[in-house]
Amino acid sequence: MFFGVALAAPALAAEVSVAVASNFAAPMQKIAAAFEKDTGHKAVLAFGSTGKFHAQITNGAPFQVLLAADDETPQRLEREGFAMAGTRFTYAIGRLALWSRLPGRVDGKGDVLRVGGFAHIALANPKIAPYGAAAAEVLNGLGLTATLTPKFVLGENIAQTYQFVASGNAELGFVALSQVYLDGKLAAGSAWVVPATLHAPIRQDAVLLRAGKDSAAAAALLAYLHGGKARALIRASGYDL
Repeated sequence: MFFGVALAAPALAAEVSVAVASNFAAPMQKIAAAFEKDTGHKAVLAFGSTGKFHAQITNGAPFQVLLAADDETPQRLEREGFAMAGTRFTYAIGRLALWSRLPGRVDGKGDVLRVGGFAHIALANPKIAPYGAAAAEVLNGLGLTATLTPKFVLGENIAQTYQFVASGNAELGFVALSQVYLDGKLAAGSAWVVPATLHAPIRQDAVLLRAGKDSAAAAALLAYLHGGKARALIRASGYDL
């Protein structure tokens, strides 16, 4: 009911302030453009790490919707009274990839992790970034944490981690598949798509924040993310649903 009412009045177009996990930047930009065209509402996007967004929201940042890189942060915000109960849902399930900008550098099974021959491997900080936590879980499961820790280059978020690899500051790194996946295939370089069985699911949840509880545009955006057009864009960007 909440979502349906929001979509009923496009004539009352408004803006909605959205905090978006950095791994979801590219698909969300496409979704926001389609959302504005279809509803008249404009999504004003800010990208960053989920951990930092939590700190900003609890310190008064006026975001109305959060698209997190995990499911724990939206739940936590609900418990703390900063998010509206009953509005949270999983909008995407992230996939992790070990990637190099160089063709042939990363094999399709990830054996390069054991073979070595690289000085640096990038991953997002596991303490604040869900994709980094997933990467750490993979390395722990493979028994490689102790060997590779001296080679770690930690990014503040998955966007910075990608930049470390794209710039050559790290020969390879764990990134979001969506960052290197375009139109259903690898855009450049070489990659190992990490089997989902090697880490806990990266459930990315959306939630209506307290600042957006009376916003028709915020409600409309959450409804739009359930729709076929948004879901098609999400899947085409390398996420599971």
